[in-house]
Amino acid sequence: MLSIAGSDSGGGAGIQADLKAFAACGVHGMTAITAITAQNTVGVSAVHTIPPEMIVAQVRAVSHDIGIDAVKIGMLGTVATVRAVGRSLDEVPRGTPVVLDPVMVAESGAELLELAARAALIELLVPRSTVMTPNLPEARALVAVGDPRAASEADVRTLARAIRALGPAAVVITGGHRAETTDLFCDGDHVTELPGDRYPDGAAHGSGCTHSSVLAARLAWGDEPLQAARTAKALAARAVRDGLSEIGAGPGPVDVLGIASGGRTS
Repeated sequence: MLSIAGSDSGGGAGIQADLKAFAACGVHGMTAITAITAQNTVGVSAVHTIPPEMIVAQVRAVSHDIGIDAVKIGMLGTVATVRAVGRSLDEVPRGTPVVLDPVMVAESGAELLELAARAALIELLVPRSTVMTPNLPEARALVAVGDPRAASEADVRTLARAIRALGPAAVVITGGHRAETTDLFCDGDHVTELPGDRYPDGAAHGSGCTHSSVLAARLAWGDEPLQAARTAKALAARAVRDGLSEIGAGPGPVDVLGIASGGRTS
């Protein structure tokens, strides 16, 4: 499994969350780092972007030697990074599942994707995605690139179909920012609700990264996208439920590995 994403120095989100989710799914995790963030549970204080040629080199190195069964794409940040990731996908065997998590805003509220990069994301990466996993604000922001008024007025089912029309094979609008916490899966033919419980006493930092990484891992294992989305929903929800709220002064990290229970994840 390859995560193309940013590094969270606090260990709660980004590639750190991805590697933990990969481990929980029984797959070997590899990384191509797109940015280094100085980050904790309170906020992001600095971001250093990785040169585009280094992003491509990381993907090429692991693809040519180890092989890649699925890709998860997370924080990108800039137009140059989006373009580099587009070139990087040319290093991955055709047909490899790609899960795109369009990370735009951190749990703390920090902006993680430039406005100009959104159009590049839609042009270069969205059509190459097997599954996209935006939350509700990200879904509205993506649709707003083409039609701001429609994005602000659309219900979640209309948003799901609009994003599916941008080119991914399927889209999951995650439910963390919705009142009923229901994920919505759309593959063009059907829209399926994936309900779940809300855990207000849990910890959610890294929940989106965990969700998309589990989904990608299950695709690597051969699951169909809808089944992979169901498993991702369940594991991410459990990780929030068991989240490490005592860590840091802000939103604590999710716990997909069962750290708080001594490694028990049931």
